[in-house]
Amino acid sequence: MRLFRRLILAGLLRSTSTTSAVSPKPNVCNGERFLSSSCYCDNTRHQTSGGAGSTAKEMLDPFALIKDEVSEITYRLRSMVVSEVPELTSAAGYFFRAGAEGKRTCPTVLLLMASALRTDTPESIIGSKNELRARHMRVAEITEMIHVASLIHDDVLDVADTRRGMDSLNSAVGNKLAVLAGDFLLFRAFSAAGSLDNTEVVSLLATALNNLVTGELMQMTITPAQRCRMDYYLQKTYYKTAALISNSCKAVAVLAGQTAEVAGLAYQYGRHLGIAYQLIDDILDFTGTSASLGKGSLSDIHQGIVTAPVLFAMEEFPELHEIVERGFDDPSDVATALEYLAKSRGIERTKLLATEHAKLAADAVDALPEVEDRVALISRQALKDLAQKLIRRTK
Repeated sequence: MRLFRRLILAGLLRSTSTTSAVSPKPNVCNGERFLSSSCYCDNTRHQTSGGAGSTAKEMLDPFALIKDEVSEITYRLRSMVVSEVPELTSAAGYFFRAGAEGKRTCPTVLLLMASALRTDTPESIIGSKNELRARHMRVAEITEMIHVASLIHDDVLDVADTRRGMDSLNSAVGNKLAVLAGDFLLFRAFSAAGSLDNTEVVSLLATALNNLVTGELMQMTITPAQRCRMDYYLQKTYYKTAALISNSCKAVAVLAGQTAEVAGLAYQYGRHLGIAYQLIDDILDFTGTSASLGKGSLSDIHQGIVTAPVLFAMEEFPELHEIVERGFDDPSDVATALEYLAKSRGIERTKLLATEHAKLAADAVDALPEVEDRVALISRQALKDLAQKLIRRTK
């Protein structure tokens, strides 16, 4: 397995362009509290298109831009999951504890999207700007609770031992309490959604939850023929990974009183960002280590789950088809599939597909109506840079 990873990593390094580090250069910005008093740059560069005349540009650090409000959301989440039963409070708040929160990507995306959609819409239509920001923060809280609940339920179904580099909740407290904690988070999420007093937003969040369940069922009930189909895999990926963030991005736009066209662009950004994120996850399951991933590597294929790298490898090596159809119950089939994957361009093509979806996410941001508001412009660039940051991650 170590040799396999070295081969894969060598191929991946050859297929991706290198980046060079630069010193971070803070810029002075005027705008909402989410920017504090400055905007932050990541220490990486990316090339802008333009052939020989292309220039290197510093990428914004989206997480730094929004960190104060995300910290506030994290604090509020801890209080929102308090129950009359101490054991349930502890279990429901397991991933909201200090050091266990993760990067809080969902809240970051949603608050940046809210700022990117700033307009001169009369306050009589959307309420005061402060009230609107508070409602957007509530959507971010709801989305994070639904997301964490889905992770907890997934770990129970997958009999997972680890999550985010520590014991999974089911390992720590048992399956029964873990399931109840996930259910409790969903209850709290939709109780909070009711306070938004917007039926369309509640419907979008309900649709996202329905998609999450549908995606899990698609994975559980997959047939041998479906296991070999890229379109089936991508549909399942949308339901399991991208549906929540895409519908929540659209909910942010709806709350802001945006047109159906703008709400659709917000949705498309979330859709393509989510798919790109999962494609990189698929790569990391083969190239990463348990320590860097916070979970067992090669976990998907050992569970019989076929992802994009293997599907692309199968196009180059049709003899993989029969092995994939069998579902990897036989350990020797896993070893054979990994040998074919190492010889194929499966990892490289998955990276290219993730890059394509990241570009489509950026295109959706570029298609938003023109604005002069500096906060909106910074937020739009941050959303595009976030897509690049997520497809370049190594864990």
